[in-house]
Amino acid sequence: MKKLCGLALAAAIIFGASYSSAADGRMTMATGGTSGVYFPLGGAISQTLGDKSDGKYSVTAQATGASGENMRLVGSGEVDVAIVQNDVADAAYNGAEPFKDKQDNVRAIGRLYPEYLHVVASKDSGIKSLADFKGKKISVGARGAGNEVNCRQIFDFYGLDYKNIEPIFLPYGETADQFKDRNIDGFVFTIGTPNPAIQDITTTQEVNFIPLEGQEVQEIVAKYPYLVRDAIPANTYKGQETDVPTLSVQAILVANKDMPDDVAYELTRLLYENTGDIAKAHNKGAEIHLENAADGVTIPFHPGAERYLREKGILK
Repeated sequence: MKKLCGLALAAAIIFGASYSSAADGRMTMATGGTSGVYFPLGGAISQTLGDKSDGKYSVTAQATGASGENMRLVGSGEVDVAIVQNDVADAAYNGAEPFKDKQDNVRAIGRLYPEYLHVVASKDSGIKSLADFKGKKISVGARGAGNEVNCRQIFDFYGLDYKNIEPIFLPYGETADQFKDRNIDGFVFTIGTPNPAIQDITTTQEVNFIPLEGQEVQEIVAKYPYLVRDAIPANTYKGQETDVPTLSVQAILVANKDMPDDVAYELTRLLYENTGDIAKAHNKGAEIHLENAADGVTIPFHPGAERYLREKGILK
């Protein structure tokens, strides 16, 4: 654990790497905010890649604004690899909203794990459904991040927009602080479980976990096939005694297209053949499975990753 913490602290360096450094083994991985899952998981993956390559690769995890920023950073070559949501990757690759330009220099390495939409409100807010967000202060995530993209995707189906709620654009950690101080009424997190910030909140106050279900969800999935019907398992958080119907996306690993094929091949191999070691450093490692490596991936795979996945029968 001390080793992982040290790696996480080291992630505070500036964006000094570019994809050209991948050839000599020095790489930077863009992750997310320090209170989310991407940052510590990125540290665990980076640590494992270094350890299992006998030092051939040195990967530094970098805290960022998450998916939207990460696609731009990888596309421009400011970082070598990144963790992003599959829906944001698709939008960026194709130049769809909220991206003004195509980020088509990005290629997939593979799927990591599912991320659930957590819709949470304070008990005293009176919010029991997403439609009850009207007139309330709601944190929708950092502006332009995958979390905020998901909010804009689903809100319209419930008659919501940024005119009839008071949107607060904050990353996870700051959202949790504002929520505990009663400065906001609710929030939406697209994130893996269990989320430490939400765990912390539920130990100090009662909350409502708002279900996403019914006709609206069917319509959302029909329009946005990256979003799938799912459920946050019961007892994931204190006071959450039943499954909470919701939607999920996939966290995937991506790389710049100019990463050498042999490097991308080795990163893919090391990732999927050492998930047990990743899991020792972060529990999400237990959800990374080779058989699911292509799930939810709609952008092209990097040729090096594709070669490995074809060898393993994941891609035909």
